[in-house]
Amino acid sequence: MTSRILLALAGFGAVAAIATSAQAQMPPLNFDQAAYITCKEAHAMNPEARKALAVFLAEHSARVRGVVIPDGEQGAQLAHLVRGGCTLSPDAYLFTVVDRAILAEMGKLPKRR
Repeated sequence: MTSRILLALAGFGAVAAIATSAQAQMPPLNFDQAAYITCKEAHAMNPEARKALAVFLAEHSARVRGVVIPDGEQGAQLAHLVRGGCTLSPDAYLFTVVDRAILAEMGKLPKRR
């Protein structure tokens, strides 16, 4: 099982490395722009921009769903779910993958006050 996951991650990295565009190198300025960035485009961004984009989208989704994204183990679990979702479907919108990960873990996340 672990070897299949590693092969999938390696394959995703190779596919995403091909998909570099000038638009994908810069983080979006607002939600309307961020919502339509695919996993492949996000992977082509530099790591800091990609992290900022993922956090921005996760905070938006969490706010809408009425939960908080905690630091630590629960936040890391969400990150693993997003990474897996993007590996399986690199052409999916990153926001959709992030939102589905939050929805899957919503029962375990702290509620927003």
